[in-house]
Amino acid sequence: MSTFEQLVFSGVQPTGNLHLGNYLGAIRRWVALQEDYNCIYCVVDQHAITQAMSVWGGPAELMRNTREVTAAFLASGIDPKKHIVFNQSRVRQHAELAWVFNCIARMGWLNRMTQFKDKAGKDRENASVGLFTYPNLMAADILAYRATHVPVGEDQKQHLELTRDIAQKFNTDFSGRIAELGLGVETQSGDETIASFFPLTEPVIGGPAARVMSLRDGTKKMSKSDPSDLSRINLIDDADTISKKIRKAKTDAEPLPSDVEGLKDRPEADNLVGIYAALIDANKEKVIGDFGGQQFSVFKPALADLAVERLAPIAAEMRRISADASYVDAVLKDGGERAALLAEKTLRNVRDIIGFLQD
Repeated sequence: MSTFEQLVFSGVQPTGNLHLGNYLGAIRRWVALQEDYNCIYCVVDQHAITQAMSVWGGPAELMRNTREVTAAFLASGIDPKKHIVFNQSRVRQHAELAWVFNCIARMGWLNRMTQFKDKAGKDRENASVGLFTYPNLMAADILAYRATHVPVGEDQKQHLELTRDIAQKFNTDFSGRIAELGLGVETQSGDETIASFFPLTEPVIGGPAARVMSLRDGTKKMSKSDPSDLSRINLIDDADTISKKIRKAKTDAEPLPSDVEGLKDRPEADNLVGIYAALIDANKEKVIGDFGGQQFSVFKPALADLAVERLAPIAAEMRRISADASYVDAVLKDGGERAALLAEKTLRNVRDIIGFLQD
């Protein structure tokens, strides 16, 4: 039985102020995935405009943030020659496939999406249609390349499950046509074998500190929208700023516990230990083994030194790359052209499967 080619797709919105959580939870993992997969990494600028302009900042800010996110990818070690780096709006096939998926997905599926409820808040009637159908565009981003794996955090797992539901329904609805055209891979759907055009994309779950919390409130996720800059370490921060923010991070009065169980109900301590663990590619047990029983006056300087060692070179490289906008634009143009070739191959097949006439 033939199988789908192994391929990773993921993306980040260009809303500015990429921070430590973005790096540890996503970008650093993407760098590692390059060793084992063909990878496509996207700056999802079409997703950015699903919210009010006050959120994404308007045209000039969108362009600046798109370049900044791209610079972060490159500074962190993503190779745009071996893999593909581009901005979503360059590849029109994403929007075309999203429309097809608007017709495949069901209203009930989208009504269950918790992220829409969170972002729309109480004023759902004034939310954009784009925000409501955001998961369908995300499915199109992934399936335009028939990606088999997507690294996701907790906040995107539900959207990936919807992507799988959309792929399954498309495969089931058009199984006969897919088989007739010889475009499918045989897969099991319950007791039935069907010809599937789209893979059921699998999540790649993160390791330590995939979810980094605020430095000012360990119960809230680190966020670029937090009004306090002290709540996050921005990837563009210099060494002095990184050190200052960690030294000022909120903690409690107790020393670090002697075992990981002791971090329970101590969100700030748990967060800082998790950040240290992630930066050394270890688990929290390792950190507690080294620092258990120590006061934060000992642990925080050690964490600050480690963070500066790992992050300051990325910040410096980001600044260097960002200063050359023509280079960043050339990377995105090349990546967009390569991505469009792959996406158009998928879309030509989708048009044939559905029955759209084309040249």
